[in-house]
Amino acid sequence: MPKMDVESLPIALPDGIDYEDYVIGTFAVSFPNGFPVAKMAPALAIEQSTGTWVPVPGETPEVRRKHVAKVIGVYEIPDYEWSVPTSVTDRQYLIQLAFPVVNFGPQIPMMLTTVIGNISMAGRLKLVDVRFPKQYVDGFQGPRFGVPGIRKALGVPKRPLLNNMIKPCTGYPPELGVKLFKAAALGGCDIIKDDELLANACFCDIESRVKLYMQAEKEVFEETGEHTLYTVNVTDEIPKVFENAHRAVELGANALMINYLVAGFPVLRALAEDKSLNVPILAHMDLAGALYESEWHGMSSHIVLGKLPRLAGADIIVFPAPYGKAPVIPDKFVSVARNLSFPLYNLRPTFPMPSGGITPAMVPSVMKDLGPDIVIGSGGGIHAHPQGPVAGAKAFRQAIDATMSGRPLEDAAKEHPELKAALETWVDPFGKGGM
Repeated sequence: MPKMDVESLPIALPDGIDYEDYVIGTFAVSFPNGFPVAKMAPALAIEQSTGTWVPVPGETPEVRRKHVAKVIGVYEIPDYEWSVPTSVTDRQYLIQLAFPVVNFGPQIPMMLTTVIGNISMAGRLKLVDVRFPKQYVDGFQGPRFGVPGIRKALGVPKRPLLNNMIKPCTGYPPELGVKLFKAAALGGCDIIKDDELLANACFCDIESRVKLYMQAEKEVFEETGEHTLYTVNVTDEIPKVFENAHRAVELGANALMINYLVAGFPVLRALAEDKSLNVPILAHMDLAGALYESEWHGMSSHIVLGKLPRLAGADIIVFPAPYGKAPVIPDKFVSVARNLSFPLYNLRPTFPMPSGGITPAMVPSVMKDLGPDIVIGSGGGIHAHPQGPVAGAKAFRQAIDATMSGRPLEDAAKEHPELKAALETWVDPFGKGGM
């Protein structure tokens, strides 16, 4: 009997591969009791690398040795050893597959095609983590500015930054937009972004907005001594997205924004790595829920909202916070932020920007959970302030300053009518117990 060619098999010991040569995908799966998981896992590996449902002549041992994906772990939870209770109808597993980097190289489209492509339709299977080797990550620039670069550009070394989303979301002319922009900037917003629903609309085009908004930014700086980044939304069809970006920068835009999931990771990456643009990029999360919200399908939120956009070069990532209107598990929220900001080889940290119905009362909770290296995003919490958007932004800055100094907001509100009005107006707007 010939010796088994184990190096060509779609299975390996976790200690038997060189982790520098593989991207590791971890999947949560559920199968009916009695399903042949031991056969299914290698089939998934083959499907996503060298083969298909039936052996083909070209899938030689030589091809497999270099290119086949490998099952490096199948772990049942709970870990039955002797017998499975008769009451168990479905069994849950963590399956780890190792995918050779040589199959796709330092890019995201083919990496995702390989790791979660066809098997995303294989039933109850969700990608819950993806581990990249250094050689793969070294092929990416990542954030051009990140946390340190944006802090330097704004001259704000320590405190959380404040972002405003202009509201209403869309439907207004540039002449109204600039009034809202200037008010938010005067109140102390460090960053002001277009809403994701407004890009290069015929009634409020990018060129008109950039001209007006950047003139307002100059006027506010002369009055307050504080700069404001305006992240203009350049989302569009290709190649218009790049035309929008270059024209915006030519007109003086000091930052850009892209709806990165609808535009695509390669578009985000191309913007971030374009040396002629050289401005921070804010990436918006829309469409993300379609990819991560199912408990048994898609990819976990820390991949979609954290690791992948950071890899592609986003300097700021907008993602939903559990304190406001979004249905988010707090631990998942924190995991996204860690994937954006914790050390990841040589990538700069990306600014986490929690958003979604945030009011000044929530500032202590946000900072307790994530620390000061964040951008606090608020739209309605600024523009709907009973004293107007200038007061709305001031209330946030007052809440940030109070929290930084360890002072309760209620005490600070005694000295600041803007903060006092915000606390009285929004006690518990989303019924979450005053988080």
